[in-house]
Amino acid sequence: MKFDGRKAARVRMDHRQAVNLMGSDGTWRRSCVLLDVSQTGAKLEVEGTLDVLQAKEFFMLLSSTGLAYRRCELVWIDGTTAGIHFVTADGKKRPASAPSAATQSVVQSK
Repeated sequence: MKFDGRKAARVRMDHRQAVNLMGSDGTWRRSCVLLDVSQTGAKLEVEGTLDVLQAKEFFMLLSSTGLAYRRCELVWIDGTTAGIHFVTADGKKRPASAPSAATQSVVQSK
């Protein structure tokens, strides 16, 4: 579902999905609630100070062990809410129109 004039379809979370943000060097960590997510980014409600989010890049940890994560960077902050953009492995932002790897494999198998 697209809302808020976004290019990529976002999924709103119906329940409080706890995630963590962590500095790429591991020196800081912030608890957050995932409000919505898309292929290209997410909106979070951050607990604690937001000063550390000014780092160029950080990780959004999706699991308590840190094994599931996304590399990201800050796009905007409004009070305790922050918008982040996911960064690909080659260091570039993921374009909204690029098909995901899962989509590409499904198309190729048909």
